[in-house]
Amino acid sequence: MEERMGDVLDRKRALCLLQIIETGSVRGAADVLSVDPSMVSRAVAKLEQDTGLTLLERRGRGVVVTDAGHMLALFARRQQDLHDTFLAEVNSLKNAQRGHIELIFGEGFIDMVLEPVLRDFLIGHPDVTYNVRVAGTEETVRCIVEDMAHIGLVFQPPNDARLRSHYSRLSPIRVHVSKGHPLARHRSALTLAELAPHQGAALVESFGVRKHVQAAELDEHITLKPMLVTNSFKVLWEFAAMGLGYIMTPRSIPLKGAQFADLVSLPLANPILNNSRIHIVTRAGRPLSPVASSLLRHVVKAFPKL
Repeated sequence: MEERMGDVLDRKRALCLLQIIETGSVRGAADVLSVDPSMVSRAVAKLEQDTGLTLLERRGRGVVVTDAGHMLALFARRQQDLHDTFLAEVNSLKNAQRGHIELIFGEGFIDMVLEPVLRDFLIGHPDVTYNVRVAGTEETVRCIVEDMAHIGLVFQPPNDARLRSHYSRLSPIRVHVSKGHPLARHRSALTLAELAPHQGAALVESFGVRKHVQAAELDEHITLKPMLVTNSFKVLWEFAAMGLGYIMTPRSIPLKGAQFADLVSLPLANPILNNSRIHIVTRAGRPLSPVASSLLRHVVKAFPKL
């Protein structure tokens, strides 16, 4: 009688395969797992022996995961989900005061999240450890759907069935310039054509804000050509504060720093830019630990007050 996959799939060996898929190499997986690369290779070889499948193809100095390898990895992830569900149900009977939480959000969320939202939770849960990663929209979504982060805060994420939104609210994109800038004299909502003659700065394309602006450019049949492109919201705001030109980004809370006191926020006419939203997301179907669930509830409760 053939053995069932669950009987031959060793979880530690499957973890080696999962890390190879996530890092792209045996050495990368070994670095993440803090083991020797040969140990990772032996673990995968044993998996191949146990399952009778070829999981990796050696190409030059690297490896490529086969279709069978991806299929086994998917099965391993599902097993891990069941295991996590069981642990979450057991831990829910205990006081959720310990554990580890992985958070990810864009730089533009830092002032919105750290002091107004996370501070009280961190003080009330001193035995919890945290990893806070700052990333753009694409990286945030990838980390959530690949279980590299528990909770994400993201601007206008893609319509992805793997994401579950627990809260969203409008966060319109506005033009921001210094008081002395010619655009500051406008009294009506600006079109992108009115911005085009002026110098501007923009975020890189991996950010949801930039993708949203590009959608509006297609809608208005115009292409803006920023003089500066950056992956930092701080650089973006400093560009405007120095009077160098305009920027386009949401502004949900007052900026800290005297240099921002002379900035003017102006509305945009395009409905695409006026209907953007921020979301609090997790991976659909992923069971969160009690302490991660507690933080999620805390964040969702705090956001409407900001």
